[in-house]
Amino acid sequence: MNSSKNAGASHERRLRSRQHQDDQPGHESLMRPRPRFMPEGRPGDRLLGRSALITGGDSGIGRAVAAAFALQGADVAIGYYDEHEDAWETHGVVESMGRRCELVKGDIRDPEFCCELVDRAVDRFGRLDILVNNAAVQFPQESIRDICPEQLRETFETNIFSMFYLCSAALEHLRRAESGSIINTTSVTAYRGSEGLVDYASTKGAIVAFTRSLALQLVEDGIRVNAVAPGPIWTPLIPATFDADKVSRFGSSVPMGRAGEPAEVAGAYVYLASDDASYMTGQVLHVNGGEIVNG
Repeated sequence: MNSSKNAGASHERRLRSRQHQDDQPGHESLMRPRPRFMPEGRPGDRLLGRSALITGGDSGIGRAVAAAFALQGADVAIGYYDEHEDAWETHGVVESMGRRCELVKGDIRDPEFCCELVDRAVDRFGRLDILVNNAAVQFPQESIRDICPEQLRETFETNIFSMFYLCSAALEHLRRAESGSIINTTSVTAYRGSEGLVDYASTKGAIVAFTRSLALQLVEDGIRVNAVAPGPIWTPLIPATFDADKVSRFGSSVPMGRAGEPAEVAGAYVYLASDDASYMTGQVLHVNGGEIVNG
């Protein structure tokens, strides 16, 4: 009886309503159902007294990480593009947990904005302990011939160039932190590829190499550099990328048979940011619904 009920619940979670958004990176306020981002469990102190900067922290995985960090005692600065409603909702969530939140709007493809983003976080909190490079875009194309130079530049500048800019801008502040941590969001597509997202998957592969290389460079500085490689997670990027039919089936092909929720990924970021991961650098955690990637 219980097994049947659980199977039914799993099936219900597998399906999404048909929906599409025209603009990237998408608006969480328009999604149905809304992603689950609130962390479960009681407030803790795994990140107490620390401050974090999260790109794309207004929604999706970034919002869930912001909430999870705040629950563990961290102040949070959020870089976002133009999703004001989503950003202010996340701001309210962080402050409802008794932590400070700084919102900074702008384009992370601009190196000067990346410097401003870091400066705003440090000015507000007096320190920077954790940098989460999370923001990304993706534009499906059936053929490599359809990936125009403009799309290629936007994808690489947003997804990987920005990480160089932000890590460089944050470096001196992270060196002064008691336990500096950089966490990059890569993807399962870095390991298994994606025929319809060739440029996106290429940036995610670059992020894996970037993470491993920067970890070696910064180990003597006491800065740990790790990554998380999510599988199919229900975020605004999904209805902003795919047509309504694909959205309705999103995530159903993984072994667990459903898309993951942002809240189900956020714990990996908390672990990597905390002292629990003090002996871990240059590594990637795979939160992907059971897909074996041997990465």
